[in-house]
Amino acid sequence: MNDRRFDVLGIGNAIVDVVASAEDDLLIRQHLQKGGMTLVDEARADSLSSFMTDAVKISGGSAANTVVGVASLGGKAAFIGKVKDDAAGREFAGDIRASGVHFETPAALEGPSTARCLVFVTPDGERTMTTYLGACQNLGPRDVDRTLVEDSAILYLEGYLWDPPEAKAAFVQAAKIAHAAGNRVALSLSDPFCVDRYREEFLALLRDRHVDVLFANEHEIKSLYQTADLDAAVSASRDPDMLTIVTRSERGCIVATGGEKADFPAFPVQNLVDTTGAGDLFAAGFLTGLSLGANHETCARLAAFAASEAIQHFGARPQTNLRQLAHGAGVLA
Repeated sequence: MNDRRFDVLGIGNAIVDVVASAEDDLLIRQHLQKGGMTLVDEARADSLSSFMTDAVKISGGSAANTVVGVASLGGKAAFIGKVKDDAAGREFAGDIRASGVHFETPAALEGPSTARCLVFVTPDGERTMTTYLGACQNLGPRDVDRTLVEDSAILYLEGYLWDPPEAKAAFVQAAKIAHAAGNRVALSLSDPFCVDRYREEFLALLRDRHVDVLFANEHEIKSLYQTADLDAAVSASRDPDMLTIVTRSERGCIVATGGEKADFPAFPVQNLVDTTGAGDLFAAGFLTGLSLGANHETCARLAAFAASEAIQHFGARPQTNLRQLAHGAGVLA
């Protein structure tokens, strides 16, 4: 347990997700990389929206989804992210607060509209995302609430945040504040294409000790260390001062430090619907476990449980109380 006001503070892109089913042919015709995330401008987002029938709108964003998961698991969660004072921005703010997450970042009164992510889900459950960052791009150091960072045991940052230049400065500033207060900093690499864009900068963050906990899937970690060999990539990441967690979908996850490496299984899934948010909710479970002082095995089991719930319905956020489910499944005591 910790004595901080919040267990986890997420800083990331405040986005409204628009989720719809799609056939693989549509992705091919629209030149979308299946399973990836592509940044688009507002015109392209509007064009792609026209192909989304029976779409579901859900407030999203990677780190935002994670802190909502933490709150659903019974943790104390907060979020910093930028929206505009428009209908979508008010929807995002209302949703995340209703989820039990502290959110007080001032909305922009002018400039780009609130961000949205168009999520195309193919019949195999794979999700392909195109993101218009909008107001997210204007998140900067002035939005970092020093007291909030100091009052949060774990600061969680999403790799997607590294795209907008101002957000990079906010990212590093928050990490320095967290470490000065004796708190931990966690980073999700977010996407292999994101890693490709900023590999050297991410490696520099690790070398400079800005990160204590690293989340990646197997594609992202291999991209980071430019190797096709997963074991080599995990070995390259191992550091006595950093915890590395590598997710492997149905093959579970790897948890590694400088001194040890262990494999943990996935949680059983009865009905795969949509993989959107699996990594986000996995991080929620693991971070919740860390905030409780749990060992790595318990953290990995709670993470796998949360991820399994996320992929059995449309959208990245929990549709039921995860804490109650976890108790019922014997994952939480």
